[in-house]
Amino acid sequence: MHKTSFRLILLVIITGVIISCKKEKQAAAPPPPPVVTPPPPVSADVIKDSALIYSKDIYLWNTQIPATFNAKDYSDPDKVMEALRQFSMEPGFTQPVDRFSFAMKKVDWDNMSAGFNSVFSSTTADGDFGITVFFKVEGDLRVRLTEPNSPAGAAGIKRGWRITKINGNTNITTGNSTFIVDNIYDAATVNITFKKPDGSSVDISLNRDKYKEKPVYLDTVYNINNKKIGYLVFNSFLGKVTEITSEFQRVFTNFAGAGVNDIIIDLRYNGGGYVSLQEKLANYLVNATSNGSVMMKQVYNANNSASNHTTNFTKEGSINLTRIYFIVGRASASASELLINNLKPYLDVKLIGGTTYGKPVGFFPIPVGEWYIFPVSFRTTNKNGEGNYFNGIAPTSNVADGLDKDWGDITETSLASAIRHITTGTFRIPAEQPYIEPMNVASGNKTLESPFLKVTIGDVKPL
Repeated sequence: MHKTSFRLILLVIITGVIISCKKEKQAAAPPPPPVVTPPPPVSADVIKDSALIYSKDIYLWNTQIPATFNAKDYSDPDKVMEALRQFSMEPGFTQPVDRFSFAMKKVDWDNMSAGFNSVFSSTTADGDFGITVFFKVEGDLRVRLTEPNSPAGAAGIKRGWRITKINGNTNITTGNSTFIVDNIYDAATVNITFKKPDGSSVDISLNRDKYKEKPVYLDTVYNINNKKIGYLVFNSFLGKVTEITSEFQRVFTNFAGAGVNDIIIDLRYNGGGYVSLQEKLANYLVNATSNGSVMMKQVYNANNSASNHTTNFTKEGSINLTRIYFIVGRASASASELLINNLKPYLDVKLIGGTTYGKPVGFFPIPVGEWYIFPVSFRTTNKNGEGNYFNGIAPTSNVADGLDKDWGDITETSLASAIRHITTGTFRIPAEQPYIEPMNVASGNKTLESPFLKVTIGDVKPL
């Protein structure tokens, strides 16, 4: 925020205190009830103009915003943020790299950041079904995740169930992905026909509702071929920081007690969240010899260079790894990628699955009227200065997402590949080829992934 803005706010506060003190010195008789005049509503144009003014100061590529850009040409602050994305050219890239800047109503962000229905960019006050879906192959739509506390979780729906009908429509194909998004993610009610792993079918009706997410979805220890393997499914860096931090402590205390010496972190659907939670998890995973070393750097534009910040590792727990396995894919973004990038200089990092989303930048909420705006405000690099992975981070081994298996099933394709490498030194059996997702399936899944937020929420704000 500009120094001028701070001075104005300070003047208003001081004036209010002086007026309050003078009132206390008046006669002892109680004053009549004050006549409260509500402040005039802030016009939509003022809110949009304010969003632009802030962006011209804090946007990472602020010097590329033309003087002719008119915020009033757009319907709301979110559309203003989307329009600014075109002014984000980076050396080495032929297209604008910003796919991330957005705005959101404060009430929705407050729910989301606290871990209530926090996966959707279209989150509304009345919630959602708590189910997400992906295509395994053309025509084979699977439940990829069910939130335990959601309507879908309460109905007993599990990962791996196949969807054969949505509101009576049997056209469950990649070409009909928009219909699937509209009815699975955005509708108030839905009726779905599922085919379960045992071959039976069931019709389930769901009503949208609010619920609390479970970021630490699953943690367990496998003892395979004399290897103690810790497995953690972590689905979001958003939520109550103290609760998630407590969960980290519980998980890694259990891992240490079980004698774990290899860890698999499943981030395949983790779209990011708070930098501070990424730091906490990184501190548990890094080895003790790296304590005090550079974890990451956050770099702002020239206007706000005084806020550039370096974070060092502060080792947590007693587990000392030499390598770490991550299961990833197109939905692994922001803080998930940040965690991977920050550990690369210190551990042998193995990535299993598909190429990650590609978001090496972050932002923080800036209040404007009833909105928060999120213009990209900083970039991140690791100890070696590596970042700029706008095209994503490629996997060590391309492996399919085992959408036909439930969480923790050691025969699930991605998990099985990680376990195989830990126990045998190879990711796949000799006859197995690297997985290449068919173009039509990739296109359909990209549409199904589009409603989900990819966020890196910084903790160090410009001075």
